[in-house]
Amino acid sequence: MTGNIIGERFVLTSFGESHGKCIGAVIDGCPAGLKLAEEDIQRDLDLRRPGQSIVTTQRKEGDVVEIMSGTFRGYSTGAPIMAIIRNQDQDSRAYEAIVNTPRPGHADATAKAKYGGFNDYRGGGRFSGRITATFVMGGAIAKKLLKETLGVEIIAYTRELGGMRAENFTLDDARKNRYANDVRCPDPVLAEEMRRKVIEMRGKGDSLGGIVECVALNVPTGLGEPVFDSLDSDLAKIALSIPAVKGVEFGAGFASTRMTGSQNNDLYQMSEGKMTSASNNAGGILGGISNGMPIVYSVAFKPAASIAAKQRTIDTEKEQEVDLVVPGRHDPTVVARAVPVVESVTALVLADHAIRAGFIAPVLKSVE
Repeated sequence: MTGNIIGERFVLTSFGESHGKCIGAVIDGCPAGLKLAEEDIQRDLDLRRPGQSIVTTQRKEGDVVEIMSGTFRGYSTGAPIMAIIRNQDQDSRAYEAIVNTPRPGHADATAKAKYGGFNDYRGGGRFSGRITATFVMGGAIAKKLLKETLGVEIIAYTRELGGMRAENFTLDDARKNRYANDVRCPDPVLAEEMRRKVIEMRGKGDSLGGIVECVALNVPTGLGEPVFDSLDSDLAKIALSIPAVKGVEFGAGFASTRMTGSQNNDLYQMSEGKMTSASNNAGGILGGISNGMPIVYSVAFKPAASIAAKQRTIDTEKEQEVDLVVPGRHDPTVVARAVPVVESVTALVLADHAIRAGFIAPVLKSVE
């Protein structure tokens, strides 16, 4: 398989399958001198980990990270950082039972066609949402690098779930509340309604989709390499690489199609001696380049495809239509666990572009 590497100067290589021995990441291009320990990565992995609540899969994985290379005496060395998570709670029996009946909404049929059946289909293999743990492994390092060098803060949260949309909240609310409830919503009252709806759908053998919104603060002006490596192009590409993502929009996004130019344009103004804009319909990016305003974009997740409800499929061995009930342990919604993943992929792109633009040096500090 190709297509498992992303980034130009801060590069993530993701490897592993859902039910294989391990999953892992190689991060190349991290500057030397970043204070880094396994705890820095584990903190973010714990936010994505399965089995934490009734609104996630009950697969019990500790997702314990091991840094295998690239650090010495508590600091990055400038060499590639390789980290792994050993898979421990995989149960492949359910997937052996449905190997000839591809699950609707999954990559079972397309992967088999592309790789001639040699792909590891257990748990979805390389196409499982489990591989997003490798995104978080690289993203945790990128987040720390951005925070310590540029003061960048990345805040993602569930904006919408099952048709219920959070509206009346502040960024401080999101910062405080997003990881204080099962669905990662900035509005705790709406969060409980969302949770109840997820539980209701789970009881019906069904699932829900939603939207994760992400805000990046203190991003310097000038990140992005137009035309094909523009900042929004790269953010969209990496967001669409998250399993179950079907749409991305920046700032006002599709709503801007219902505005006039005078409504959509962000008018310039002076604030504390700096040029800024009175609104942020552009989502912090103009011409593919960050403009100093907060980067704001939204990522749409379809409902989780593995559901207990009966669905129609094909028995590829018998070449006939059959009914399928997907066995195993699955998320009734992927939205809640996707919040730290969206933060991570955002950090990966911002770190890559910050290094490319010269905002982050190849050596952060010298040994005293």
